[in-house]
Amino acid sequence: MATALISHPACLDHATPPGHPECADRLRAVLRALETAEFAGLMRLEAPAAGKDSLLRAHSAMEIDQVLRLHAAEADRSGHSYIDGDTSMSPGSAQAALRAAGAAIAAVDEVAAGRIANAFCAVRPPGHHAERDRAMGFCLFNNIAIGALHAHDMKGFGRIAIVDFDVHHGNGTQDIFFGDPNLFYASTHQFPLYPGTGRPSEKGVASNIFNAPLPPGADGRAFRAAFENLLLPALDRFEPDFIFISAGFDAHRADPLAQLNLDESDFAWATGEICSIAERRCGGRIVSALEGGYDLEALASSAAAHVRVLQKYGA
Repeated sequence: MATALISHPACLDHATPPGHPECADRLRAVLRALETAEFAGLMRLEAPAAGKDSLLRAHSAMEIDQVLRLHAAEADRSGHSYIDGDTSMSPGSAQAALRAAGAAIAAVDEVAAGRIANAFCAVRPPGHHAERDRAMGFCLFNNIAIGALHAHDMKGFGRIAIVDFDVHHGNGTQDIFFGDPNLFYASTHQFPLYPGTGRPSEKGVASNIFNAPLPPGADGRAFRAAFENLLLPALDRFEPDFIFISAGFDAHRADPLAQLNLDESDFAWATGEICSIAERRCGGRIVSALEGGYDLEALASSAAAHVRVLQKYGA
């Protein structure tokens, strides 16, 4: 089997204000990095648009209406609509958000059917800050949670895990997963930092939430220790049927929005450790989706390192 790369040109049409770090060049940089000969074996698929029923698994009708009707209409009239100081919509944003969520759904369908081993969704806007009732933090819909709940509700996978190594805590995913013991969320992230959540004391309804915050300045050694001492053992004990990765690369030492000191080898190592558990626990089933990463060169090289490992385990 192969690793799939799932994306859509509409994801480039989510236009953010000038100077905004979450820009279309991020996705262009990732896609360019995955065009080299070593990635020729990727199965390249176009993301469908997610339907409302899929969105409702992770979000309230109010949140969906706010994004797709109220803010989308304002963006069509004025060129931009601001959800908060960080999060805005342009005329192309609604379709980009639907394709980003649809990529995760399509990835689940392909993995579940045995047509691919694993997948990387190269999409934007990112998703892990979007809570059940609120878009925020550059995120409109929670792509990875939508895909995970599709696996749970529509494909019959009972125990679903998300591992998040973005430098910012995935408050949205935690919010959506908090009350269900069959849903597992584990995150390592810088703290203190936006959005201010992600303390170890935030444990979920059945200790199904695991947070391993790292102080500003922490390096790859501290990152790997957090994985080895907490996140990986917890993931293994959970015995997942399907694993998802919120693949943010803004913990890289070159990233302008945070102060961790990781490099590409740390992301590759973490990916390999997660893949190893997936092979042992759930037949290698992994879907990964792009989250943050705001230095274009570091983002491109880190995403390539991540996908290289997925390919290795998917071969």
